[in-house]
Amino acid sequence: MPSRQKKVVFSVGGVLSFAAVLLVAAAMGTRWWVNANVLCQTGAQLVNATGSELDKFMGTVSYGLFHGQRLKQCGLGGRPLSFSFFPDLVDVIPASLHVSVIFFCAVLILFTSICCAFFMYNAFGNPYETLHGPLGLYLWNMISCLCSCLVLILYAAEVKLHRLSESIANYKEGSFVYKTRSEKFDRSFWLIFLVFFVHCLNILLIRLAGVQFPFQGAKESDATTGAADLMY
Repeated sequence: MPSRQKKVVFSVGGVLSFAAVLLVAAAMGTRWWVNANVLCQTGAQLVNATGSELDKFMGTVSYGLFHGQRLKQCGLGGRPLSFSFFPDLVDVIPASLHVSVIFFCAVLILFTSICCAFFMYNAFGNPYETLHGPLGLYLWNMISCLCSCLVLILYAAEVKLHRLSESIANYKEGSFVYKTRSEKFDRSFWLIFLVFFVHCLNILLIRLAGVQFPFQGAKESDATTGAADLMY
């Protein structure tokens, strides 16, 4: 590929990586990772509520990595309440798993920033070392893909396997019991999936720039050498 086209391709990769950094940083600061509807089961059972009557006992919980909000309804109107994971909910959540999600988000921002810097370096500089050159871009983007996958998997496991929404809804509730009726991952969670897609696209851009996948050139060289040896 001509040098000018390589510059354009690497520049596009740099811009996409910079946008991915902003997306992850914005997602970490929001409370729109999960949105759940929770039923005040105790209140509904007291009045034998059924059908549309259950709406009076249906509240919501929305939260992210650091904070959230819950709206409780037990037939007497909503009670909005904001909360923070640290230090409020440390005792009721799987803290090690939650901290792991935050850690991999931070690592994702770090390596995505490295991708952005190295894309621009390869577009406008003259790299001569492997990790500084196009082959290194494969490594940084693959690490970023892995980190984004880990964030998605670990957070989904925390929410689903540990019933995180119910734990938050029942926090400091002595006499009322809340049950999750519906639950969905919200926009900030899917932003991390978008970042994963961006890094996959970056890998395709690197290949489009004419850079072979790691070890592909070495395998082709070994095959050629082996064929030459057979001739003699």
